[in-house]
Amino acid sequence: MRSDNVTKGSERAPNRSLFYALGYTPEELERPLIGVVSAYSEIVPGHMNLDKIADAVKAGVEMAGGTPILIPAIGVCDGIAMGHVGMKYSLASRELICDSVETMLMAHQLDGLVLVPNCDKIVPGMVMAAVRMDVPAVVCSGGPMLAGSYGGEEVSLSKMFEAVGAYKAGMITDEQLEDCTCNCCPSCGSCSGMYTANSMNCLCEAIG
Repeated sequence: MRSDNVTKGSERAPNRSLFYALGYTPEELERPLIGVVSAYSEIVPGHMNLDKIADAVKAGVEMAGGTPILIPAIGVCDGIAMGHVGMKYSLASRELICDSVETMLMAHQLDGLVLVPNCDKIVPGMVMAAVRMDVPAVVCSGGPMLAGSYGGEEVSLSKMFEAVGAYKAGMITDEQLEDCTCNCCPSCGSCSGMYTANSMNCLCEAIG
C-alpha cells in the first residue's frame, strides 16, 4: 500500500509516532489509510450539511476495513461571490482545491479518497485531483437544495434574478421582492437547477 511509506519499518518510527499523537492505534495503521475530504463550511449553503455526511462516510470506511482520516477543503459559494470582486476568485479556487487535495494525499501517502463536495468548483476540483493522481476515489456529494415557494409556485435561485429584474422594471414591490428573497432558498444543498454543481454531481453519478 502507498501508506506503507509512512507506517512501516524502523525508519518510519518517527512518522508512526506522529500518527500515535493523533490517537491512531497500531491496528489502524495496518489498514488502508483513506482520506475523507470534506468541504464543510458555514458560508456555503451547499456545504453546511457536509459534516454529517463526512461522519457517515468515516463510519462506512471503518466498517469496510479502512482507517478514515478527515481532511478539510475550501469552497466558494458562487452565488454569494457573484456581482462583486469575489467572483474573480471562484474559478481560481478550483485549482487551489485540486492542488490542496493532491498535496494532502501525497504528503501523507494516503491509499484512497472519499470526496465530500457539492458546489460549483469544488466537485471538479476534487475529482481533478483524484484523476491526476490516479488514486481510488469515491464521490459522495451533499445533494441539491429543496425547491422554494413563491406566489404559489415552486421556485429556485434563478427566480431571484428574475425578481430583481422585475423590481427594477417596477413590476413588483419592495415587499414582494423581500418575500421572494426569503422563500427561494429554503434549505441546505446545492442551488436547485442544472448549474455547475448539480450537472457535475450528475456526471459523477453517471461515470461511477
